[in-house]
Amino acid sequence: MLEILKSLLFGIVEGITEWLPVSSTGHMILLDEFVQLSMSEAFKEMYLVVIQLGAILAVVLLFWKQIWPFQRKSDGTNKVLPGWIKEDIFVMWLKIVVACIPAVIIELAAGDYLEALFYNYRTVSIMLIVVGILFILVEDWNKKRTAKITSIRDITYQTAFLIGVFQLVAAVFPGTSRSGATIIGGLILGLSRQIAAEFTFYLAIPVMFGASLIKLLKFGVHYTALEAGVLAVGMISAFLVSVLVIRFLMGYIKKHDFKIFGWYRIVLGIVVLASFALFL
Repeated sequence: MLEILKSLLFGIVEGITEWLPVSSTGHMILLDEFVQLSMSEAFKEMYLVVIQLGAILAVVLLFWKQIWPFQRKSDGTNKVLPGWIKEDIFVMWLKIVVACIPAVIIELAAGDYLEALFYNYRTVSIMLIVVGILFILVEDWNKKRTAKITSIRDITYQTAFLIGVFQLVAAVFPGTSRSGATIIGGLILGLSRQIAAEFTFYLAIPVMFGASLIKLLKFGVHYTALEAGVLAVGMISAFLVSVLVIRFLMGYIKKHDFKIFGWYRIVLGIVVLASFALFL
């Protein structure tokens, strides 16, 4: 029962931090330092990635009409014509594929090495602070500019690739925040806050499905009843919390900037560094 409650906590933290630009991976690594699941290391390594599937299903639910390109079209009669493809959504997915290329190359080439090298509290803390400062600086600079890209369809393939390069930084350094890196990149490249956030959500779908699939294949299909229960609770809680957080964030950024998340990151990074310095 205790492990189920721990998993519930992990799912809640995942659902909150996956979409707010504060680094879900960083928070999960830090939480694991204080609230450790009493499971095998192989299971925990898989679990901390796969519960993100719950979070990504919230995006699929909330943005289904914007991301599903295969829709049925009526000819004006009672007959429905199948097989109609919305071209703008199809093109959007091509751009998302382009944006994924940098991170995929690095993950396949050196993913395990980078994980062993950088997945620790020091890297997380430093990147929390550094990216927090960047958020504040970019938002101050961005106030003097007018967004050039106010629609997903206005994102070019070149811009999509450059956003993918920003995402690459998050893939290498935990604590950066994938959403934080792509949102900062989007703002620098001229995207409005809403479009930067939306494209970040859509970009997360293949990235997180791919990462989860890799971890599942590595772990295998043999689970104990406790492991299955822990994984299910983590995914379900991450899904439910993500629905609430995404709705909150999309409403919040209509009237506010991202600076508050920058300050949060800086304070958290300093607290974590101080805590580990004192108690380890």
